Amino acid sequence: MAKYLIETFYNCSIKVSHYLDKIDDNEIENLEKRDDGKFEILDIKLDKRNTKNLNKKINIDTSNKTSEINNSQIKNNKISSAVENKVSSEKNNIENTNKRFSMPDRRKGYIQKASIGDHKVYLHTGEYEDGKIGEIFIDTSKEGELVKALMNNFAIAISLGLQYGVPLDEFVNAYVDTKFEPSGKVLGNDRILSATSILDYIFRELAISYLNREDLAHTPSISTNDKKGSDDFENQNQFLKLVKDITSKGFVRNNYKEKLIDLSDIRINLKGKK
Repeated sequence: MAKYLIETFYNCSIKVSHYLDKIDDNEIENLEKRDDGKFEILDIKLDKRNTKNLNKKINIDTSNKTSEINNSQIKNNKISSAVENKVSSEKNNIENTNKRFSMPDRRKGYIQKASIGDHKVYLHTGEYEDGKIGEIFIDTSKEGELVKALMNNFAIAISLGLQYGVPLDEFVNAYVDTKFEPSGKVLGNDRILSATSILDYIFRELAISYLNREDLAHTPSISTNDKKGSDDFENQNQFLKLVKDITSKGFVRNNYKEKLIDLSDIRINLKGKK
């Protein structure tokens, strides 16, 4: 019995989706060159079928076609694998972005007391092990229960934002220069002399302590060493590195070297009276 080879041809409609951070002419012109597309088969249509005698020549052609098909399948598998890996990576990034980094049970921080007008404000901070701020608490005096409750819950909202990865810069830009009473002269803070509101004062204090925003301070920093010399000194002195790790970054305001004295090389001889 004679043998025949039936070749079937298909038409496939493929949809390719790309995720772009922005849309402009340059991105659209280079869209086909991108390799981050997500493939989706929309439709498959049967075009025609051709029947041929199965001889040696066709056997060779068939083996070649089979090889081409296998290579095509391998290429498609690689593309599908790359797309799946990219989707998985993006999914992991989203999950990490939405993850809350809880504060350690025992943490560093500091308390700053100040007066704005006749109102006393106590700012409490909590830090992660690397010195990054993760929570704040705000206590006020001469305020009603409603205002105290609002300030406490506002501090909780800011703390949750910090623990979910919102940069402190965003809060500083949003609340510095807000204006409402009490406002005016600030007493008890060595870097801030006046504030337009309690929120203006709080986020100026946090920006100076944790972001080194000297532009928001009203008095110059006590640091006298240049940056290069300071870095060299820090690299050479292991003692100050250790103190930096166990001391609140906000409390020392990045000037821990000027506030500490290294006594490791000092020897004291005590002699009793004869």
